[in-house]
Amino acid sequence: MKFTKSHVATLVGLLLFLCPLVAHGWGVDGHLTVCRIAQARLSDAAANAVKDLLPASADDDLGSLCSWADEVKFHYRWSSALHFIDTPDNLCTYQYTRDCKDENGIKDRCVAGAINNYTTQLLSYGNDAPSQYNLTEALLFLAHFMGDIHQPLHVGFTSDKGGNTIDVHWYTRKSVLHHVWDDNIIETAEQRYDNSDVNELIDALQKNITDEWADKVKTWEACSSGKLPCPNVYASESIKAACNWAYKGVSENSVLEDNYFLTRLPVVNLRLAQGGVRLAATLNSIFG
Repeated sequence: MKFTKSHVATLVGLLLFLCPLVAHGWGVDGHLTVCRIAQARLSDAAANAVKDLLPASADDDLGSLCSWADEVKFHYRWSSALHFIDTPDNLCTYQYTRDCKDENGIKDRCVAGAINNYTTQLLSYGNDAPSQYNLTEALLFLAHFMGDIHQPLHVGFTSDKGGNTIDVHWYTRKSVLHHVWDDNIIETAEQRYDNSDVNELIDALQKNITDEWADKVKTWEACSSGKLPCPNVYASESIKAACNWAYKGVSENSVLEDNYFLTRLPVVNLRLAQGGVRLAATLNSIFG
């Protein structure tokens, strides 16, 4: 059976009803931020393609379904391995041929491989012959995975599953290091600086992209192969950030407070902005 946009919308609704909301990747607000930044930067051709592919229930808002790929892990169990990359402990480097595989050793089953796969699928959009792929799902997977690969601990160490087995306290609350980077840093920033409003966070990052980071945007969008996207670059950046910032100074039962929050927040903001800019550049390249 071939799924249509209406099937995707129905599946999203059922999964949100049946399953508790579980935060993965950047968490809901992080993924929303990446997609909203991206959609504001789309060319007319890419914006029209995204609107065409989104289910009507999304009301032309890619951000509203940017966490869809997390919810469907309960239904598409094969997709769970596509959200992350496990790298050798403490090596702080990433290599596609070494690291892009699932727990069974099947190659290409990691977030970098998934980005390549769904980009290829979307390139069939607009062809005269009907696509063999579900391009609505391909769009939603690609948008989500471009966010995931920019979260440093989604390219983390194998033994602790990207910080998922490192228990910490975020101020007075129990957490794990991975969740700190998925949600806690963003939530604390929203509470302190954005009136607990994700839209204020998005506005601030968009302003930084056009002002403070304006001279870096073209570098973010560039790809040495000349063809977007280049997930190996994004993954290499993430494991370096994981080593230099996420893991650094953290051990089992560490209490992470202002010193950690204030020094790591700029890294989170940068990665969210880069994810949004690069998602837009990729979609513009695909649909241009």
